[in-house]
Amino acid sequence: MIYHLEVDPVKLFSKIAAMGASLAALAACATISQAQEGATLDPNDAADSLTIMRKIMCSTVDDQPEVYWWHGIALSRVTGERDRHVFDVEGMNIRACSTIEDEEKGTGLHLVSREILLYKDPKTGEVLSTWDNPWTGETVDVLHVANDPVNFKMYETGRDGSPLQWGGEIGEDGTWWMRSTVPLWYPNPLASEFQKEIGGTYHATEMFNFFGRTDDLLDPESDSAKITVGWARMADWLPWMDMNGRQGMLYMHTAGYKLESYDQLSDTMKAEIATHYPEYTSPPPSGDPRSNMTSWKYYKGIRDGSITAPDRGVE
Repeated sequence: MIYHLEVDPVKLFSKIAAMGASLAALAACATISQAQEGATLDPNDAADSLTIMRKIMCSTVDDQPEVYWWHGIALSRVTGERDRHVFDVEGMNIRACSTIEDEEKGTGLHLVSREILLYKDPKTGEVLSTWDNPWTGETVDVLHVANDPVNFKMYETGRDGSPLQWGGEIGEDGTWWMRSTVPLWYPNPLASEFQKEIGGTYHATEMFNFFGRTDDLLDPESDSAKITVGWARMADWLPWMDMNGRQGMLYMHTAGYKLESYDQLSDTMKAEIATHYPEYTSPPPSGDPRSNMTSWKYYKGIRDGSITAPDRGVE
């Protein structure tokens, strides 16, 4: 059966147009909603790269404390003999970031932090107060690392004037990783003023590997990313080992992660902080202007009396 309907073509076109506009509006809303739900930080964008670095290094929330913790081993390397497992090591770094502005470099971050590295007996796991040097036969006092502060700044514009671009990589399995290799070569605070002429320049390398989930890192709604970290270091003998210029070096291999809170630190580390480093329960104040501390500058400060060493009951 066929029905013949009398329809005003103008009214019909108007209704179709109105329906089309409504459908277009609904589609636009859906598209916007999907875009918002799927929005991610862009590693090729300078502002987003800075946000990504804040999520890795600290938090996008100004002055919010974050804690990294790691542990591993320290071994010797001497020509002609097997490497020795000299120490176990355990470290922590408590930090926070704040937003800074620069007329030329734009928006940036200022990270402030303090860090500890403990040297432990590889057999018992106890934090060492003294150490029996197997090469010299001497017993020496152990000086653990307590670097306060360890700060740095980063901007949307790099040192070479180009826009900041995140230097990590994104895998096909939903994970990301970022490598950071830091060769160290600078005047040794314990050596003479003639280091260029007769040697003694401080020479070391630190190697970091950071890992995590891509969806977590690139989520613009979260203020910090869950991070797994690997840290390795190659350097000269520690000054308190009293190696007297012997050939060789010390290298460390460790792994750890960014904690959910300070309370997740090991009981050993929390006890050390409570007893010897009470200020390490929080990062330095925002905008901390002090120059960075290093383990060798710390040793020099202990020796010249400008820094007080923790009292471990060793006479």
